[in-house]
Amino acid sequence: MIYKNLQLEIKGTIALVTINRPEKLNALNHETLKELNEAFNQFRNDEKVDCVIITGAGEKAFVAGADIKELNQLVGVTGHEFAKFGQSVFSNIENLGKPVIAAVNGFALGGGCELALACHIRLASDKAKFGQPEVNLGVIPGYGGTQRLTNLIGSGKAMEYILTGDMIDANEAFRIGLVNHVYNADELIPKAFELAEKICSKGQLAIRLSVQAVKAADKMNIQQGLEHEAALFGNACSTEDFKEGTQAFLEKRKPNFKKN
Repeated sequence: MIYKNLQLEIKGTIALVTINRPEKLNALNHETLKELNEAFNQFRNDEKVDCVIITGAGEKAFVAGADIKELNQLVGVTGHEFAKFGQSVFSNIENLGKPVIAAVNGFALGGGCELALACHIRLASDKAKFGQPEVNLGVIPGYGGTQRLTNLIGSGKAMEYILTGDMIDANEAFRIGLVNHVYNADELIPKAFELAEKICSKGQLAIRLSVQAVKAADKMNIQQGLEHEAALFGNACSTEDFKEGTQAFLEKRKPNFKKN
């Protein structure tokens, strides 16, 4: 499929998605959100794709936010629909069932921060800046920021950043656990691929079950989470990959995991 606002590149088993509206700082309009949704539906059904990296075109922005012209037209009912659609797209990304890495190369504000939060792992360049500045527009985060940011960095810090609209630089984002690693700008994409390749070298059935188990921690209490983990562990033990992985360990050789 040909996309207007996205660039898609497949390298081995890794898909690189570049949001390509640099003249608008890669702002998320409705068309771009729709294309993201379609791309991730494609990845879900593509057995050749094991991991996805998302980044932004240009040197200034990952995604600088939602399209303000579209926001300006909203009223109560349409605002609710606007938020629900964006939430559904980001939930689709979060629940892909395959690891998704955000390579944040610049501004990740508003919807851009929320997009990064929907990814499973976040890497940042030293030029990256995060934030939920929606209060400056007289509105609140609507694509999951109030929930995912709170789950990731705690309610106190999330409350502060959402209520002030302050930006978070890359080093502070790393300190508070918003991002996993910070790299020089020219290292960001190579490091994202290095991480993705390492993940892709593992048993992919176990990787996908691990993603499912970790994400469940956001939604379940500890006992429910442990029960869910045990069930998924049992599922993993019934796979050929488990037999191959344990046998390879005993035989002191590299495991030959199935593709899917």
